[in-house]
Amino acid sequence: MTSNGNSALPDPQRWPDVAAVPRAPLRAAAAARLVRRVAERVPIHVVSDGDALGPPGAPELRLRRPDAFYHRLGARGLIGFGEGYQARDWDTDDLAGLLTAVAAALRDDRLGALRHLRRFRHLPVTRALFRSRLPRAEENTVDGARRNIQHHYDLSNEMFALFLDESMTYSSALFPDGRSGGVAVAPAPGDLAVAQRNKIDRLLDRAGVGPGSRVLEIGTGWGELAIRAARRGATVHTVTISVEQRDLALRRVAEAGVADRVTIELRDYRLIEPTDPDGYDAIVSVEMIEAVGERYWPAYFATLDRLLAPGGRVGLQAILVPHERLRAARRTYTWIQKYIFPGGVILSTEAIEQLVARHTRLRVRESHAFGTHYAATLRLWRERFTANTAAVEALGFDQTFRRTWEYYLASCEAGFAAGHLDVRQFILEPRP
Repeated sequence: MTSNGNSALPDPQRWPDVAAVPRAPLRAAAAARLVRRVAERVPIHVVSDGDALGPPGAPELRLRRPDAFYHRLGARGLIGFGEGYQARDWDTDDLAGLLTAVAAALRDDRLGALRHLRRFRHLPVTRALFRSRLPRAEENTVDGARRNIQHHYDLSNEMFALFLDESMTYSSALFPDGRSGGVAVAPAPGDLAVAQRNKIDRLLDRAGVGPGSRVLEIGTGWGELAIRAARRGATVHTVTISVEQRDLALRRVAEAGVADRVTIELRDYRLIEPTDPDGYDAIVSVEMIEAVGERYWPAYFATLDRLLAPGGRVGLQAILVPHERLRAARRTYTWIQKYIFPGGVILSTEAIEQLVARHTRLRVRESHAFGTHYAATLRLWRERFTANTAAVEALGFDQTFRRTWEYYLASCEAGFAAGHLDVRQFILEPRP
């Protein structure tokens, strides 16, 4: 994803739909009316060409190029809204606050008018808001999943290191009570590595990982979970389809002195052969299931069932949406799928329970939710990312990439802060 350094204009080769403004006059006019309606119901302040809508002091949406903004929104809906930020059609001093205000309004149905638009999905402007096509190129076949993962995780280990903590853990942390950032004390940057290891240790504890345990990890990341499991005396087989992550994880495992107890393999989860014919005492997988894709959810859970030893446990950490939202949006193509996680689909708690019941001999023993902790984690990542703008650009990533990732991190933070998203650790075990 390297590009032309500090260029302020989107590269049309790398960012064709960001560089080009669609022309849709009728839809743009409808989008302008929609924004006015939103500003009447949501605590945001919209400023455009000297005009202002909404309460002063609320998070401000500044339209730098109103015509381009409305044409994008009208033609491409919520994808166009994100592309408008990438292209600097609009700006704000509080991106996470602005997006959280909108997300909270959706949650509380203050934008009931938007929901009513679903009755008119056949009209051009509403088709743009609620389009339902997933590109075939993003299908999570074995080859397709590898391409999708490379699009995100093989960007640059150095870039990820600029905003992750020393553990290089790219999933929700679990802060001590009172430090989740949701209500009381906001976590400090120094808390993040401790909270990430706390999250890992809790999952290993609940999955029963200890001395002599045979552990399978699906989704290596950069190796921190494998290292901590090995330090408990476990033997770890961990798989990934990211070459960049595999290479750095190998180095980190060696530096930690546990290379003799950790095997890192470049392999799709569907093709895993157990290192022991009796299977694994524990299988752990942290925020990898989001990359599986709906068509392959049964295969994923069947793999867990096939590889788990009798009496073993599965520790699964997953990002979640409310079940009614999953049913309504499971085939909707989103900005995050287009620019960040191609092929990604988030499940619900109910979907996981149903898949476990239908495709395995397992049951959900317990689950633990900590969504506000993810909002705090994302805020720390975003603050570190924006503080390292010069270093990101020095790695060869252009301004459009930087704004893309700012929008991604802020929109995810908003989703968790507003309760649209959650994260849970599930423990699965054989049925009695």
